Amino acid sequence: METFLRPTGSKEEIYKETLKQLHSLLAEESDVVANMANTTSLLKLNFGSYSWVGFYLMKNGRLVLGPFQGKPACVSIEVGKGVCGTAVSLKKTLIVEDVTRFPGHIVCDPSSRSEIVVPIFVQGEVVGVLDVDSEERANFDEIDEHYLGQVAGMIADMFDSASGSRKEPE
Repeated sequence: METFLRPTGSKEEIYKETLKQLHSLLAEESDVVANMANTTSLLKLNFGSYSWVGFYLMKNGRLVLGPFQGKPACVSIEVGKGVCGTAVSLKKTLIVEDVTRFPGHIVCDPSSRSEIVVPIFVQGEVVGVLDVDSEERANFDEIDEHYLGQVAGMIADMFDSASGSRKEPE
């Protein structure tokens, strides 16, 4: 396995290098859970302002906690509730500059100040979300939305496109 060093430069340069690292990392494994785990680890490593990085996956009509890096988190979130559930119901990425001002924000970590949630689509349906928190207000912008959207797309490619369900470990 390759050793990954934390890239430097502008936010966009760090994302570009992170995507290269991620392509290399994901090419070595086909298991989606293992790849989500390594994805969260790499993003947390490369972006010091990220306090929490994780995935929630749709199960029985709710978002259920998947692989993550950071403090313990909410295990289950209803669609339409909090930032993650709202992103699912709207089927779009949400950037929240100040989570204390988001109606219905679910407080898993009281030190979190901003958040971005990127839906993961398979055959037009949301199968999960990539959720990233920061202890800094207004930490996320269009650059994050663009590149984290690419990360979510890479994970979506690992889902079984024929049935729209996750490839389960054997």
